[in-house]
Parts: sequence; C-alpha cells; structure tokens
Amino acid sequence: MTFFTTELTSKRVELISELVPQARVIAVLMNPTNPSAERIAREAEEAVQAQRRQLHILTVASETEIDSAFAELVKRGTGALFIGGDAFLNSRREQLVALAARHAVPTIYSLSEAATAGGLISYGPSRKAIYRQLGIYTGRILKGEKPGDLPVQQPTKFELVINLKTAKALGLTVPPTILARADELIE
Repeated sequence: MTFFTTELTSKRVELISELVPQARVIAVLMNPTNPSAERIAREAEEAVQAQRRQLHILTVASETEIDSAFAELVKRGTGALFIGGDAFLNSRREQLVALAARHAVPTIYSLSEAATAGGLISYGPSRKAIYRQLGIYTGRILKGEKPGDLPVQQPTKFELVINLKTAKALGLTVPPTILARADELIE
C-alpha cells in the first residue's frame, strides 16, 4: 500500500488549469532523487500540452533549493504550480505553503494536509482509506498470511480539498464545477 502514485499528474494539472484559467505557464516542482521523477515530468508535459499551456520543470532536493525554485518561479512569471507527490516535498509542506502564499502562486498539492495548512488545493489519495486498508492487511498478517503473498495495492479513493480562504487571498473564484467535486472545503 502506498500514498504515492504518478497516475494523478494529469488530473492535478487539469484541476489547477481549471482553477487558474489565465495561467499560461504551469510549473512542476519535483524531487530529482525520486525514482518516479522522469515519469512525473513526462506525464506533466503531456498534461500541460493537453491544456495548451507551457510547462517549466523545477527540481529540488534540499530546503535551500526550494527557496531558489520559488525565486525562479517568480522570475519566469509562472501562473500556477503543481507540487509532485514525494516524501521529501511532503515533509517540506509548511515551507512550500508559506512560499506559495508569499509569492502569490496558486499551487496544487498531493496531500490534503497541505490545503489544511493553508495551501490552495490538494488532490490525492485518501489517507483514511489507505489506513483502513493497512489495518486489514495487518489483521491478515497477524492471522498468519505471509506479507509476500498479499497483493500490492494502489490507492483507490481520492479526495479533493479546496482552501477557500487561500483562494480569496489569491483573488481566485473557485468555479462551481470544482466546488461540486470537492470532498472538503476549508473556509
């Protein structure tokens, strides 16, 4: 069971494009040491092209590189940002949310905790559903099943969280089509 899946890249690009239709340039911030980095970049490129936008890929592997990346975003006039799902980037959630707010960059994250912390929008696996499945697997193992015999599972339930307070601060009006799909609205 995993929290990370690259298959959501196109959905995240679609959501941030719909939320910020004036953004001609969308950036993706990702960790180059992530084994899925190339795949995320490829999927982001395809998704951004499908939205008829331009893509800037920025890679970061340390705290200081994150600060530099945001300076580069501002310099390039990036209209929106997609944070790649990654353990390192998720661990820097507070820093990312603060920088996105400081530089007024509409940003989509992979985990709901980012939206709860003040990020604009998140779309990713439901932690509750994953923890529930982990509990089931733990029970099966405790009853004698071998972990190697259990199938690897990807997330099947996803949640869309929108921080309306952040949207207002950025001067964004969340379209009704996105509001209707939201699992949680933070006001």
